[in-house]
Amino acid sequence: MQSYTIGQAARLLGVSADTARRWADAGRIATHRDDSGRRLVDGRDLAAFSVEVAQGQGGAGEEDVSYTSARNAFPGIVTAVKLGDVAAQVELQAGPHRLVSLLTREAVEELGLEVGMQATARVKSTNVHIDRV
Repeated sequence: MQSYTIGQAARLLGVSADTARRWADAGRIATHRDDSGRRLVDGRDLAAFSVEVAQGQGGAGEEDVSYTSARNAFPGIVTAVKLGDVAAQVELQAGPHRLVSLLTREAVEELGLEVGMQATARVKSTNVHIDRV
C-alpha cells in the first residue's frame, strides 16, 4: 500500500502542511515513521480521512479558499473503486472536490487503481459552470 508524507497528504487534502501536522499530532490522522524518520500516512487511512474532511466533519475550513477557476487536472487520492463485469466507478477526493468517473473495468485494472492510491482526474468539458461564493 502506498504511503504519503505529511506534505503530500496536506496537498491531497487541500490544506497546509502545518494543518496536516497538527491533525497528526492530535491523532486525527494515523502516521508511522519510515527508515529515515519521516512521518508517513497510509493511503487507506488518508483516503478515509479525506472523505471525512470533505463531508465537513474534519475541520478543513481552517484554510483560506481561493477564488479561482479550477484547472482541468485534479490530483487527489482514490477513495472508492467499484468494479462491475464490464464497467467500473472510481471516486477521487482532490482537496475539497469529490470526482466520480465511469470507465471500463479493463482501464481500472490496467492502471492498477485501488483505494489509497494517488491519481489525477482530468476533465474535458464543453459546458463548465463557475460559481463564486
